[in-house]
Amino acid sequence: MNSRNKIRQQLRQQRRMLSLTERKQAARKLCARLTNSPLFLRSQRVACYLANDGEMDLQPVMSRIWWMKKECYLPVIRRLNHNRLGFVHYVETEKLVQNRYNIPEPKNPNQQTPPWALNLLLLPLVAFDSNGNRLGMGGGYYDRTLAFLRRREQWHTPRLIGVAYDFQRVESLASEPWDIPLDGVVTESKIILFGR
Repeated sequence: MNSRNKIRQQLRQQRRMLSLTERKQAARKLCARLTNSPLFLRSQRVACYLANDGEMDLQPVMSRIWWMKKECYLPVIRRLNHNRLGFVHYVETEKLVQNRYNIPEPKNPNQQTPPWALNLLLLPLVAFDSNGNRLGMGGGYYDRTLAFLRRREQWHTPRLIGVAYDFQRVESLASEPWDIPLDGVVTESKIILFGR
């Protein structure tokens, strides 16, 4: 087993072992920290995700988005190009369906917004390091979808913020040429910006 897979296995297991109370408490702390930050306050179009496999729950953040009259978007697996994500405007009354990975997504993903039209994109992750490298679940969906950001001098949005528990920080992650680095990470105790 390579080191990325070993890290992925260990941290996913640790994440799943958190109690419901611990998860809710961490989600509330993260929400308070993020939604009071200038990064969030200056953003109108915010992409979230629906938690799966012990990921940090963004429901409190989404509630705050709606309360502040901002726009909330969720990722969907694109119908025609199955290896990339689209982003669909999401309201709390909208019906959700399970995708092929049993992750809920909006039922009618017809009107997709391109990622560069978003201000802030909150990404799930399994691990991160102090250089902004992100280890996801291994499917590469976010990296392929956000490949246009390799030309950072042309594209400044969206800001990519990883969402994690404090324990998901690792000393170092080997990066691959296709990996898209994060602009920052938010956890239950801090916001870390990488200065890109």
